[in-house]
Amino acid sequence: MSVVLNFGCRLNACESDAIRGMAVGGGGTIVNTCAVTGEAERTARAAIRRLAREQPGAAITVTGCAATLDPAAWAALPGVTRVVPNAAKLEPSTWSATPGYAIHALATPPPAPRGRAREFLQVQKGCDHRCTFCIIPFARGPSRSVPLGMLVRQLQAMVAAGAQECVLTGVDVTSYGPDLPGAPSLGETIRRLLVLVPDLPRLRLSSLDPAAIDDGLWALLADEPRLMPHLHLSLQAGSDLVLKRMRRRHSRAGALFAIARARALRPGIAIGADLIAGFPTETEALFAETLHFVAEAALPYVHVFPYSERPGTPAVRMPAVAPAIRRERAARLRAAALPHAAALHGAQLGQEVEIVVERGGQGHTQHFAPVRLTGSFTVGALARVRVRAATAAGLVA
Repeated sequence: MSVVLNFGCRLNACESDAIRGMAVGGGGTIVNTCAVTGEAERTARAAIRRLAREQPGAAITVTGCAATLDPAAWAALPGVTRVVPNAAKLEPSTWSATPGYAIHALATPPPAPRGRAREFLQVQKGCDHRCTFCIIPFARGPSRSVPLGMLVRQLQAMVAAGAQECVLTGVDVTSYGPDLPGAPSLGETIRRLLVLVPDLPRLRLSSLDPAAIDDGLWALLADEPRLMPHLHLSLQAGSDLVLKRMRRRHSRAGALFAIARARALRPGIAIGADLIAGFPTETEALFAETLHFVAEAALPYVHVFPYSERPGTPAVRMPAVAPAIRRERAARLRAAALPHAAALHGAQLGQEVEIVVERGGQGHTQHFAPVRLTGSFTVGALARVRVRAATAAGLVA
């Protein structure tokens, strides 16, 4: 297999696996870039420069969102011999045409499973929306859904290779279906997927748009035990004015309603959220609304990004918040979630929980609480363990 360095989201991780499954030989490195934040781009550039210093003369191929948006800038970096746009990175012909690489005889995208306990399954890519802070639709194009038959084949292969849990991922997962024959909903497709792959123990969802969760998905949350009691929402803010300026499709009240509905349907469910700190025009009072939202919604898990300017997006033209204030607000949001994480984890103290055993003596519960294991366990197995200690950071079992 080729060396593939991955930066960015779970979708990028899926695609990096696909590239590893296709491209063999060559001795070079493929760098799959991310454009969500400036930091993600800086990290990828630094990795390329380090590779060029440490392995002079080795070929470096760059692909991914950042490379798609500005191919000339990435081609100019030391050691880079080729830039591959997103539209071509999952085509076998791309790698058969790359000097030094050949296509694995059995590989067609998506990848052959790698035998991991937790796998990621890409259900769609691209996005039809235009949030004012986001450049990804320009890098990945419109939403395209993966047909059910292909999803079933991939998931069956993952389970056969030992997967105990699968995470459905994409750019905008809740937009799944309208471009397919019959326009199946995400909930309908997941229900059929679980019926057709009965040996999969656990299914988990990645970030969902709270304005687009369909009735079928709500029903699954209530009655399907293999769908994990963990919902991660793409919220971005808890202030109606900031949400409007972001051009999000939900309101503060709509997000609170979605969280309350999830908890009513699945008591004890863990709720997470993506949040942006320091969006342009965000005053201290507007930020306080998002800070209060974390408390009002009792969010145990928050994935917080300090706002990052993306050239070509409308938000770049809005009055900016100082970077130091963005970082300080991001820290306050993370701190605000800690008491709720401590409460969620503390409720499991002394209880038996089921985990997927991961490398390094770690695992995750059904609620996605991180677990540090004491004792000997088989990596890749599902295990029932007793929780001996609990903090905001996770569990010991």
